[in-house]
Amino acid sequence: MLRFLNAGESHGPALTAIVEGYPSNVKVSSDRINYELSRRQKGYGRGGRMKIEKDTVEILSGVRFGITLGSPITLMIRNKDWENWIDIMAVEGEPTDKRQILEPRPGHADLVGGIKYGFYDLRNVLERASARETTTRVAVGALCKILLEDVGIKIGSYVLSIGEKKVDPDKLKSLTFEERFENAEKSEVRIPFPENDQEFKEYIDRMKEEGESLGGVFEVYALNVPMGLGSYSQWDKRLDGKIAQAVMSIQAIKGVEIGDGFSLAYTTGYNAHDDIFWEKERGFYRKTNRAGGLEGGMTNGEPIVVRAAMKPIPTLMRQKSLKSVNIKTKEPFDAAKERSDITAVPAAAVVAESMLAFVLAREILEKFGNDNWLEIKERIEKYRQYVREF
Repeated sequence: MLRFLNAGESHGPALTAIVEGYPSNVKVSSDRINYELSRRQKGYGRGGRMKIEKDTVEILSGVRFGITLGSPITLMIRNKDWENWIDIMAVEGEPTDKRQILEPRPGHADLVGGIKYGFYDLRNVLERASARETTTRVAVGALCKILLEDVGIKIGSYVLSIGEKKVDPDKLKSLTFEERFENAEKSEVRIPFPENDQEFKEYIDRMKEEGESLGGVFEVYALNVPMGLGSYSQWDKRLDGKIAQAVMSIQAIKGVEIGDGFSLAYTTGYNAHDDIFWEKERGFYRKTNRAGGLEGGMTNGEPIVVRAAMKPIPTLMRQKSLKSVNIKTKEPFDAAKERSDITAVPAAAVVAESMLAFVLAREILEKFGNDNWLEIKERIEKYRQYVREF
């Protein structure tokens, strides 16, 4: 089974990931991984940390001459800011009170994590709970995208809203998924209509002046996914559940829906489902995709469409701030602190692409075998033909 573990603290020396179960004979490059890492760091409204870090990957194992070996792949991204934190985040030596955090921030993992693991210095919590951890997710996702693209599966994303500012849903319908993605890549806020960037940017700037932060909604898609990934046989094998868990695990994501999602609850059965058609050249297909490419926990051959809601970043820079209590003295305080991002919705969309890529790559390998990619590709093509002729 394809799986990965990641490790590292936000201000530690490096972030690492070990990918196990990745097949042999896949051509990979650090340049492709670095490209995806750079996409994660972009987006209007990001903060100072993005100016410090220039994320690049070092592949330490599992690849020789640009070809995967089938053995575990080790990825490492060094933290450039580590040089300013060596004494604070030292692995050995005596503890220091420097940069100690005793005041838990509402909306973060600080308080619960400190109580759970027995830490009064909440830096022990926030260093790992930080969204900096998603750097390695994007690196792993890049490897998975390489795998998927080699069999024609394309993954992309775009932002639908930031705070009160929303993309026109009627205009959106006029664009293909590829057009939405291509346009979003030209937008500073990753919306499918770059000509509206200034409106979004002025709104973000206004919220920054007010000391506020912003969440939003983004959409992730996957095209040309084979029918029949996932299963209805057990609850934990249903692919929609796996995708929802993977996307929901991203920091600050509080809602995930597939296809038309919650809106289906407000309509009738006739308007909620996708009629089935058949043509000799293409086999079974749908003219609508309200199900978002998934039925009964399995892919149905239509585009997978996942929508996610991200809450506003919880640390604010405003005079009337969130309330909290010192973890030791129990004295109340205003949780107003400097923070990096006004909004990170564009970056979260890129992370969600990586999580969807990982889940789909894992399902592909589970269904078609997971050792030698050259053999697996042949099986996938035979299966696609089987589905078309069924």
